[in-house]
Amino acid sequence: MASRIKNMTEGRPASLILTFALPLMIGNIFQQFYTVVDTMVVGKALGVTALAAIGAADWMNWMMLGVIQGITQGFGILMAQEFGAGKYKDLRKSVGCSVTLSLLSSLLLLGAGQLIARPVLELLQTPPEITDNALLYLRIMYLGTPVVMSYNLFATILRSLGDSRTPLLAMAAASIINIGLDLLFVLAFGFGIGGAAAATLIAQLFSSLFCLHHIRKIEILSLQPSDFSLRGHRPARLLMLGFPMAFQNAIISIGGMIVQSVVNGFGVIFIAGFTATNKLYGVLEVAATSYGYSMVTYAGQNLGAGKTGRIRKGIRAAILISLVTSGLIAAIMLIGGKEILSCFISGTPAEIERTLQIAYRYLAIMSIFLPILYLLHVTRSTIQGMGNTVLPMISGIAEFIMRTITAVLLPMAIGETGIFYAEVMAWAGADLILVSSYIKIIKKVQNASRSERTSPKLK
Repeated sequence: MASRIKNMTEGRPASLILTFALPLMIGNIFQQFYTVVDTMVVGKALGVTALAAIGAADWMNWMMLGVIQGITQGFGILMAQEFGAGKYKDLRKSVGCSVTLSLLSSLLLLGAGQLIARPVLELLQTPPEITDNALLYLRIMYLGTPVVMSYNLFATILRSLGDSRTPLLAMAAASIINIGLDLLFVLAFGFGIGGAAAATLIAQLFSSLFCLHHIRKIEILSLQPSDFSLRGHRPARLLMLGFPMAFQNAIISIGGMIVQSVVNGFGVIFIAGFTATNKLYGVLEVAATSYGYSMVTYAGQNLGAGKTGRIRKGIRAAILISLVTSGLIAAIMLIGGKEILSCFISGTPAEIERTLQIAYRYLAIMSIFLPILYLLHVTRSTIQGMGNTVLPMISGIAEFIMRTITAVLLPMAIGETGIFYAEVMAWAGADLILVSSYIKIIKKVQNASRSERTSPKLK
């Protein structure tokens, strides 16, 4: 098990980033694969209306997931820094404290989700014919909040120690379970949208238990009851890292909900086409999120070890790799996008043609501008790994502003196509803040490091 732990403070940055990101990428592909299968099963078996219902719930579901991921990733920043510095006693305390905070947070989020589900769907002007199914999907997904929280925390702990292989294996197994349960619950038992949601949560429970099993094998993480305590300054420090990231994801999601409210005004067929492409959003950014996770760990470990010069080399390598990757993915989607999207859509020939036309137009626009998204993930994650979660949060606010302005105003000028540029403008707005922020932060950190090395030592 120890061989899966990776010290990223030694060796070639590009090689380390790629070898760390590759298992995450494969794991994300499995995750996106079962998300796509969910959509295919619902779209093909239950029709365009059911597909639109899941689309109407998407951003609310993503908001809960984004808050959970923000909290746990913030906790992981401190873990990576302590691991890089070799402070294993502090690492154990951070892991134990994170478990306690995550449990409490998941219970609060579960209750909040159930309370806001219907009012928010109504606020977004969700069409009446899809509201009940969208609400059912959300209620089941929100009930599984502790399960989702546990998987994300355990995967974060492993990634902080440089282990990206175990989350891959967990996600691969979960994908197979989810697909099997999708076919069983939706097609065989006729459980509908609720069955698709339940299948996802059962698969996540398995992946959570799988990661926990492997964490228990790591000797430096042999926790004592006292490690789970919330006393002292550590809980506040962890929350100071996690809360801005959770807020960042929440505000991005609220912008997405505003976009969804505009989309809802264009009718069920447009919602279905928009949803079909949104289900490929994860495929488009699958490598970007993997490079992002890699840079959080890489930057955190090297900062903890005092090797700030390696962070600059790492981000240069990551940006180059990301630009090449995004170009390849964009080319694949532009060439074969219609064939992929057609797997999600059923109905009358006229419905299929109209839905596919909407979906491919949106997919093409996002694919062309994909490098902007990849730059966002690399720079944001590097800044987070260096312990600054406030500036990435500000970039999330910029995303919200750009996404909202574009979604509200551009369709008035050029029609429904204008809504497709909301994501692109959100990415661009965030990049303007992140790139300039990174340049300032890395200079400040390196100057501080030089001053520390050159200052006279007291004997």
